[in-house]
Amino acid sequence: MIEIKNITKTYKTGDVEFQALRGVSFTIADGEFVAIMGPSGSGKSTLMHILGALDNPTSGTYLLDGKDVSTLTDDELADIRKDKIGFVFQSFNLLPRTTVLRNVILPLIYDGINPEEREERAKKALVLAGMDEGHFMNLSNQLSGGQIQRVAIARALVNDPSLILADEPTGNLDSKTSEIVLGTFQKLNKELGRTIILITHEQDIAEHADRILFIKDGLLEERDRHIKKIAYAQHDFAKSNT
Repeated sequence: MIEIKNITKTYKTGDVEFQALRGVSFTIADGEFVAIMGPSGSGKSTLMHILGALDNPTSGTYLLDGKDVSTLTDDELADIRKDKIGFVFQSFNLLPRTTVLRNVILPLIYDGINPEEREERAKKALVLAGMDEGHFMNLSNQLSGGQIQRVAIARALVNDPSLILADEPTGNLDSKTSEIVLGTFQKLNKELGRTIILITHEQDIAEHADRILFIKDGLLEERDRHIKKIAYAQHDFAKSNT
């Protein structure tokens, strides 16, 4: 699905240059669950923005499903972000005084989907994300942190993307809730075949993935590691709303 070839990213402030990425190369196959791990300032968020077609590299090539992203028009990039990629962020980015269902429906309204279909698709996405139907009409500011993040996951799923980018998705959650949310990602990967890229600075979070890429000072390495296997099936996603 993804092929990154010698990607660099340089930021300029006046006469000062900062090289955030310094020749990064890797591939991610369709259906993989990969964690990109590194400390703050390592370049992992810059890399995520490039993977999400939110920013362009200074040099190098990014192929997504065989297409060179740098050759696409703004409209084509917008279509990729809308149809192919689902984003999940640490800050959730939900509308606080809007219902759970409405928060998930919103991307479909902008996409011109008819009301009946968008409600059906939103409910399906919420169930896939492990959200109990009894909470669909709650306002998002009435939910726990774990519930809010699962609503954010549902919103990322509602357009049926093949790739999900999760940037520090457990950063605002306690350890128990983090396990439930990460189990949701594992379920989406193992049962539905979604490609997941998880950005994190924490080893125990990265270990939920099948492969870890470690980035430091703008350079990337793939570490051989012994991962404890997390049994996502142990979690009751449909009923657990921590």
